[in-house]
Amino acid sequence: MIRLVKFIFDKSLMFKKIFSWLTIIIFSCILAACNDTIDSVQAFNTDSKPPIPNVENIAEVAPPALIQQLNQNFVQSQPQVKILTPNNGEVLNTKDVSVTLDVKGLDIFKDEELQMGPHLHFFVDDQPYQAIYSIEKPIILSDLTPGTHTIRVFASRPWHESFKNEGAYAETTFHVFTPTEDNNPSDTLPLLTYSRPQGVYGAQPIMLDFYLTNAPLHVVAKENPDDEISDWRIRVTVNGESFLLDTWQPIYLTGFNKGQNWVKLEFIDENGNVIKNAFNSTVRAIEYDPNIKDTLAKLVTGKISLNKAKAITIRNYVTAEEEVITQEEITPEEEVNENVEESLPTLNKEEENPIIEEEEKAKNIEEKTANVETKKVEIKQELNIDKTDEEITAVESLEKDNSSESTEKKSNIEVIQ
Repeated sequence: MIRLVKFIFDKSLMFKKIFSWLTIIIFSCILAACNDTIDSVQAFNTDSKPPIPNVENIAEVAPPALIQQLNQNFVQSQPQVKILTPNNGEVLNTKDVSVTLDVKGLDIFKDEELQMGPHLHFFVDDQPYQAIYSIEKPIILSDLTPGTHTIRVFASRPWHESFKNEGAYAETTFHVFTPTEDNNPSDTLPLLTYSRPQGVYGAQPIMLDFYLTNAPLHVVAKENPDDEISDWRIRVTVNGESFLLDTWQPIYLTGFNKGQNWVKLEFIDENGNVIKNAFNSTVRAIEYDPNIKDTLAKLVTGKISLNKAKAITIRNYVTAEEEVITQEEITPEEEVNENVEESLPTLNKEEENPIIEEEEKAKNIEEKTANVETKKVEIKQELNIDKTDEEITAVESLEKDNSSESTEKKSNIEVIQ
């Protein structure tokens, strides 16, 4: 009986151990599943967690080295952007609106050869931005629909990365004929402005960038869960693959398909819900074509020299190649001209007059000689001498005889010639 009780007791202990191990294994599996769920919403920028395992194609890479070098030219830049017209809250009785902007602290221009330069990203409502390279003339918005419209504008680097300093962003909301609920963001709620990617790309990686207003720093928001500061994330979806960002900075991504791709940005709270404000959920379609070899493609792949690429950061920048050409082609010519000028004697007026006088004398002599020759010809023509040689000889002999007789007689005899 005692042995039976002991056997049953041992068996119960064994079952308890087995049950305990099973419980630990099941609990571990649950934790692992939870960790997978947590990892799937971690931002690429977060150091404590690895990139999301359920993103198969999209991956974050370091910013291109050439762009990092060019960015040094803007380290001290603090652009200030303002919308001068229309005024915030203004009601306009026209569908054509003139927009004037003001920019300080940033020279905006487009390099003619590379077709890039510092500029503004100009948004009307939820439409893709327009790149503005000059503010000398107003921007005309034509045929706007009646109702409320919002303009957003911020300064951008040549490769379309936004400046995020205070004052680099401006916003105004106006009304055509009458206010409406559309395109009217609240100035008390966080606001997301989708910036990049946009358009057509010829190379990867592709930059993802956005602008935030009325959003506290993520680190500040998560310090105290009981305060009134709402935590936030940016949910990014690329071709159906989603991940979260918890820092406000651009990232570079690879893994895009050739042809059409789509990107969606959402401003969400700590519970994963989109914060209800205009423009906080935006989607764009972009195209990736490796055959395009524009300046941006050359920048991200390093197919352009740093010296040449500086032309998109500094207006009228002269590259080192152009300086070498200038020294090789222009400088020698200038030196030759200088040497020739130095070798020529400097003549004053006193030295120049004798030369002129000698030239005048030579001309006078030539003219006198021509006149003398002309007179000789005229005299010969007037004499009309028709005497023969025999008559001339007889006359000469007669003259001799007469001269001899005159000498002997010492008398005056006129000789008629």
